[in-house]
Amino acid sequence: MLIDAPKGLKDVVVTTTLIGDVNGAAGYYHYREHDAIELARTRSFEDVWFLFAEGRLPSQDEAALFTARTAALRPLPATVSEVLPAIARSGCTALAGLRTALSMLPSQPMWDAPMSIRKADALKVSAMTPTILAALHRLKLGLDPVNPRVDLSTSANWLYMLTGQDPSTWASRAVEQYLIATIDHGFNASTFTARVVASAGADVVSAVTAAIGTFSGPLHGGAPDRALEALDLIGTPDNIDAWVLERIERGDRIMGFGHAVYKTEDPRARLLKDIAQEQPTRLTEFAVTVERRVTELLAELKPGRQLYANVEFYAGVLMEQCGIPREMFTPTFACSRVVGWCANALEQSEDTKIIRPVARYTGPAPLIR
Repeated sequence: MLIDAPKGLKDVVVTTTLIGDVNGAAGYYHYREHDAIELARTRSFEDVWFLFAEGRLPSQDEAALFTARTAALRPLPATVSEVLPAIARSGCTALAGLRTALSMLPSQPMWDAPMSIRKADALKVSAMTPTILAALHRLKLGLDPVNPRVDLSTSANWLYMLTGQDPSTWASRAVEQYLIATIDHGFNASTFTARVVASAGADVVSAVTAAIGTFSGPLHGGAPDRALEALDLIGTPDNIDAWVLERIERGDRIMGFGHAVYKTEDPRARLLKDIAQEQPTRLTEFAVTVERRVTELLAELKPGRQLYANVEFYAGVLMEQCGIPREMFTPTFACSRVVGWCANALEQSEDTKIIRPVARYTGPAPLIR
């Protein structure tokens, strides 16, 4: 018997997971048993990466070994680095280039690979993703790629590879907290995509590249720069009302506001807002003003919708403060989310049932001969 699912599979439970969950009504999400925001405030990115890889937080010794191991995986093999200039010249986006470059990495089908090999492939993909993205960015600018350093944290190394300069302690920690907060977030579209691919027994690289394709959509990962563009278009506080009213009348989405799961304030937005206000700029102050007024207007014009600032709104503000170019906002997001994609792909790979739903045909009646 066929079962009709709601559009977008809303509220449909498709599997079980040990990785984490999102409580949209309470404005809370967690990784395993740990509050994700608390982890972002108190732990390193490598500690939380270990949690996703091993299912628990590391001891001090384990953390040091894991940090050294993942840092050593950052350099690219020649087969990948050699194709990056051609990819950069193609004019494709950073995420499209990442898909192409990652496809050059050898990766065994998860169907018949032992878990140790699957985990090794996942660490390799996650460690090399920032290196590929930073190299493509610099090559597109006509600059030489900056080789990764093993003595820097994941976040500091990301900023270093983008700019060629040692980042400030504040910027490194700010980006690190952002990365931790965005590793995973329930069964979002890209995570579900990774699990569908993994359910077919495919390799880790295939699961991640498929997830990247989904993630590149502006309704998913591609919104931080668009949210910042909205602040540019508004320009001044006295233009907020007119700008919002015009978009509502046209039926446009206000990028940076509203979320498919949260019916209250997005806890990630609150975290990033707090971090941005540690070293406030004119942009930060303007963003806070815009957020306050847009929230008020949405409450008046769309009563009952509960539309608040989401992670993309303050992500753009914070990354601008840290010197990350706007075209690299979403790629920065990908540098963390790849860890979550890999964890979900590996978890799904332990289930031998392929994900294979059906569609209800509503086209013309078939011509029966």
